[in-house]
Amino acid sequence: MKPKFIALVVVIILVLIFLIQNTGVVTLRLYFWKISISQTILIPLAMAFGFGLGYFVAKFTGKGQKNKKAE
Repeated sequence: MKPKFIALVVVIILVLIFLIQNTGVVTLRLYFWKISISQTILIPLAMAFGFGLGYFVAKFTGKGQKNKKAE
């Protein structure tokens, strides 16, 4: 087996254990809204939202791009 595959399997198992241990219901309060949602759903949603927000900020501000040579 390749080391990358083994590392991927270990990370997936750790993430699954983390999600299984956090199955409690939490109340998310945002201004006037209250949403009761399972932590198993909320954690990946928050991670995806943060990743997407960081991606778009980096894309629109030009950060993270390699320097281009002037012609």
